[in-house]
Amino acid sequence: MTIKEIELYNYRIYKDSNKIDLTTTNGKNIFIVSGRNGFGKTTFLMSMVWCMYGKNMQEVDDLYKKEIADQGGYSKYITNSLNRLARSEGESKFHVSITFTNVNIPEVPCKEIVVTRSFNVISGMTDEVEILIDGYPSELAKEVGQEIFIRDFILPIEIAKFFFFDAEKIVTLAEVNTAEQRRNLSLAYSEVLGIKKYEDLKHELENLQLKLRQESASAKERELLIDLQADVKKFEERIKENSRLIEEHSEKKNEKNKDSRDIQEKLIKAGSLISLEELEILRKRSDELIQKQDEIQKELKDSFEIIPFAIAGEKFLEVARQLDNEANFKSAQFKDENVRGVTNRILTDLLNIPKPNELAIDHNVHDFYATAFKELIRKHFFADTPELPVEFKVIHEFSDSERNELNALISNIRLSFRESFKRLNGDYNQTRNELNSIRRKIKDAEANQEDPIIESYRKRKEELDKEIIRIEDTIRSLDREIGEFTNEKTQRGKKIEELSQKLNVSAANKHKDETASRLISNLKDFIAKFKVEKKKSLEEQILKGLETLMHKKGFIKKVDVEIIGDDIDIVLKNNRGEEIRKETLSKGEQQMYATALLRGLVEESDIQFPVFIDSPMQKFDEQHSENIVKYFYPNISEQVVIFPLINKELTAKEYNILSGSIAQTFLINNLHEDKSEFMKIAPKDFLKTYNKMYNNAD
Repeated sequence: MTIKEIELYNYRIYKDSNKIDLTTTNGKNIFIVSGRNGFGKTTFLMSMVWCMYGKNMQEVDDLYKKEIADQGGYSKYITNSLNRLARSEGESKFHVSITFTNVNIPEVPCKEIVVTRSFNVISGMTDEVEILIDGYPSELAKEVGQEIFIRDFILPIEIAKFFFFDAEKIVTLAEVNTAEQRRNLSLAYSEVLGIKKYEDLKHELENLQLKLRQESASAKERELLIDLQADVKKFEERIKENSRLIEEHSEKKNEKNKDSRDIQEKLIKAGSLISLEELEILRKRSDELIQKQDEIQKELKDSFEIIPFAIAGEKFLEVARQLDNEANFKSAQFKDENVRGVTNRILTDLLNIPKPNELAIDHNVHDFYATAFKELIRKHFFADTPELPVEFKVIHEFSDSERNELNALISNIRLSFRESFKRLNGDYNQTRNELNSIRRKIKDAEANQEDPIIESYRKRKEELDKEIIRIEDTIRSLDREIGEFTNEKTQRGKKIEELSQKLNVSAANKHKDETASRLISNLKDFIAKFKVEKKKSLEEQILKGLETLMHKKGFIKKVDVEIIGDDIDIVLKNNRGEEIRKETLSKGEQQMYATALLRGLVEESDIQFPVFIDSPMQKFDEQHSENIVKYFYPNISEQVVIFPLINKELTAKEYNILSGSIAQTFLINNLHEDKSEFMKIAPKDFLKTYNKMYNNAD
């Protein structure tokens, strides 16, 4: 899939219709779009993400999430996206269109697809999306929904971050620490590696088999199944409703935060205790601490399931001891049965030997030898057999795997969980104290004037801050409920599965059930093998990328991709087999790792989509930069669009290395503060034109 053309109409700084042609020529795949800071490079990148995902664009990257939050929520962000000059001239509508070619949609032949997202600031409450296939409205898009069509047939939102990224900020891929971050990234890995589609297929087959078996249920069993399924549906609806409420409250919180910040600036100006620049530094640190606090709370939330076991530690250990005793009891039983069995076989053999009547063995002699044989056999062949307790009651009847899981949980509580919980608690208190200190500094700066107007500002700000705290408490409560509902839904699902497994399928559905079982079994085997293959090839791709891009050769000797259930983690190792923690790498090395990871994922995926890279050379030294332009950008995709600052993020030397792969170049020409436009420049004249326009060079 490639992009033929992008049009921005009255979107932010792009007044009227601004089209950019991204047609590839002669096998050249690099497009350069450049201009000075503030001219519209990041806006251009943002416009494409908005066109595809609308209000969900904040799920793609924190850059878009922050932009929306700073504007006071999505409704204000989107209303403010109308070009200011167009607004002053009475216009109210803006749109962004992307024309795709070489799109492969199963059973739908097409040459090109045009996705247009528009918004009217006067009449529009929501975005409007139109999808045309070869110039006609798509019936498929109408049937499944425009947003779902984009996610299913163009690019899933879960992996968009790998195709639209700020090269300076992709270091966040090397800073994934929390369980929540790992989970989100694992979902993206699973999607981009193609694992998810097979997991989804297996899930569909399991649901089909479930329905077949439920048809065979008795009236009582069917009633129980209906109740359980109703519970599952109820919890799904509650999760959906809570998610909707969280979205609404988050929007309100962003609005209140924006109003509070605006008043804060007025108070700071009136008080003059700190400058606006110092205020911005404090705000930035405050935002970082709030984000860190949220991450810690999410990690603590992941611990909620374990905390009850830790609290009931003694009872839990009693259960573990009972399980050990049960295991020993079973072992003793088994071995004692073996001792008796061997003894009886020997005695039986002796008794069966033909002998005269006068040598017949009476029962007293038989018992004597039986006891002697039993002791000798126990001593020489079953020496480690414990003596059976006189009275012992088996309570739990755990299997070996269940007992191992419980022992692993106990080990976790004793070792890693305890230390992890202690660390999280300490980090949370430290973060909270620093955050309170920053808030006091800001409040002290605000409290310098007693003017009636200033007093009214202060009062309004206090009200807003209290509202924000109330909203945050509500969001946390709703999020907690989602966790509870999810657990309840999972428990009901397990009961449905257990009950369905016990049902005998009807004769009419027997063949279908057997076919479904065979397919599910085959899929399970395939998925297991597929994960192993993807794991191995992704390890090789990442290591190959690191060896190509890094100038510290041999620094990273091995890459392990660990796939445990739905969780995927990537571990770097040195030549001694020791883990190299990614947070200990320099920022440049972290960016190299993130770049190699992106390259590996794109190489391993079956997804053909253009790659868009903002700030392409940040944090790289000269050799790293040369490796990137020589080996990474020309090979990562069939179409690569980079947005560099010329002479800073792309030097003349680097441009010349890329020149053999450059298809087209564009300058963003800023006509005035409310209008920029695209200027198509011949690649051979690009640097000269740029320097002439912006550096006064001849």
